[in-house]
Amino acid sequence: MVLETQTSQISDKVFTDVLSVARQNCYKARDAFYSCIEKESNKKPTETATVGLLYPAECKGSRAEYVKNCRTTWVKHFDRQYCEKKKVQRLLDNDDSRRGPMSLPKPITSKP
Repeated sequence: MVLETQTSQISDKVFTDVLSVARQNCYKARDAFYSCIEKESNKKPTETATVGLLYPAECKGSRAEYVKNCRTTWVKHFDRQYCEKKKVQRLLDNDDSRRGPMSLPKPITSKP
């Protein structure tokens, strides 16, 4: 009886933020925010988002829109994905000093 009551309460609620239209709005806001970060990449990042993502103050408005249109868990997930993508891109960059495995300094040996 108790299980039946809990089941009917759960099934009656519709989460509108996961419906197709809401997802599309979330994706548009996400893409606008990340394109703002790319466009303003020459400016110093001063704002902090989830998972340590830094972004310039010029993108504050698009970040607010992004957070408003997406679930918090989605925002964290997309931020993690973006950070990982940037990390991989940095490793694959043509800049030889930042490419490949890190080289460690050679040990100092003293000669008598």
